[in-house]
Amino acid sequence: MSTTATNWAGNVTFAAARTHRPDSLDELRRIVAHTGHIRAIGTAHSFSQVADTTHDLVRLDGLPRTVEIDAANSTVTVAASMRYADFTGLLDRSGHALANLASLPHISVAGSCATGTHGSGPTHRSLAAAVTALRLVTADGDTVVLRRDTPDFAGTVVALGALGVVTHVTLDVEPAYEMAQRVRLDVPLDDLAGSLDDVLGAAYSVSVFTDWRDAAAVWLKYRTDQPRPTWACGRPAPHDVHPVPGAAPEFCSEQLDVPGRWYERLPHFRPEFTPSAGDELQSEFYLARADAAAAFAAIREIGDLVAPVVHIAEIRAVRADDLWLSPAYGRDSVTFHFTWIADAAAVAPVLAAAEERLMPLGARPHWGKLTTAAPADIIGRYERADDFARLMSTYDRTGKFRNPFVDNLFPAS
Repeated sequence: MSTTATNWAGNVTFAAARTHRPDSLDELRRIVAHTGHIRAIGTAHSFSQVADTTHDLVRLDGLPRTVEIDAANSTVTVAASMRYADFTGLLDRSGHALANLASLPHISVAGSCATGTHGSGPTHRSLAAAVTALRLVTADGDTVVLRRDTPDFAGTVVALGALGVVTHVTLDVEPAYEMAQRVRLDVPLDDLAGSLDDVLGAAYSVSVFTDWRDAAAVWLKYRTDQPRPTWACGRPAPHDVHPVPGAAPEFCSEQLDVPGRWYERLPHFRPEFTPSAGDELQSEFYLARADAAAAFAAIREIGDLVAPVVHIAEIRAVRADDLWLSPAYGRDSVTFHFTWIADAAAVAPVLAAAEERLMPLGARPHWGKLTTAAPADIIGRYERADDFARLMSTYDRTGKFRNPFVDNLFPAS
């Protein structure tokens, strides 16, 4: 056993009575089978209490770190606890790539998929949508393999850890490619307000960074085998920059149109950079693409409230998927992300003010980030919620993998 005291940001202190760290699949199966209540944890990068429990936690980073590339079927199967940074270089050297990555490559595959984490681009779905199969340890310690042709597979990927312990994830891959990126600075928010849809579609992957005062920086990531982006509002960055103005850029992925491998450019940060515990909090909301302009205007109305308590905010596009609990389920989305200062008391009223404006527009909060919205209101935004509750009763009849976070969303009958 070992101790996991806090999450990555330090805003959640885990209440677990015991934390296990098995070094084999057999040991994990024994632990799960003989434990009354248990939750799995990856890199602990969630800011919410999605992984917390007063019972047992199990860390998976002691399990064998395996990578199996299936070129014939264009897939890669990885140990679920591995970070994207742990295997994307190997995948690239084999001639393969993932279609998209999150901004930080140091998060675990299983945790990212279980919470609906995403990259950016109106043609790119969430990271979980790349999953073609899962290997799962169920409540009795058995292992099962779930595939896309498994009934109700769309309900098992973004599952909040409530169906079992995922040990391996199989992902779609495609031929490897090169990318480059450029940054435009001092883009007026007034110019973005009327063309947000066009801006977010101006390159393979686009991020809009702003503190919600007057201007933004737009990061345009493009494949070198495709036309370069022509969008050119603001001014070109004269050197590499960090998403947070004034912060040192040396750990950021290279910019200035310098070509690099896909896994070196899709994230905002270099794979070899290991982040320490961050002095920050995070919230994020998925809005239907059709409502993005209204959401943009709504946040601008409270820009004077947001700016003093935010390091930076980010706006990205995500294509719709069919995963029942994905915040992008059934609708092309635009996400509004806030990296707050590490002062919960100062952030709370501003977050509430933002949600007061975004939730009536149909916002779905990111499962791994902070929200003040009532659980019943959140889960009511998912039309397949009742179907997921049925899945829980099928895979976990005794509630072994439940915790307060899940119970608040799906009260036990």
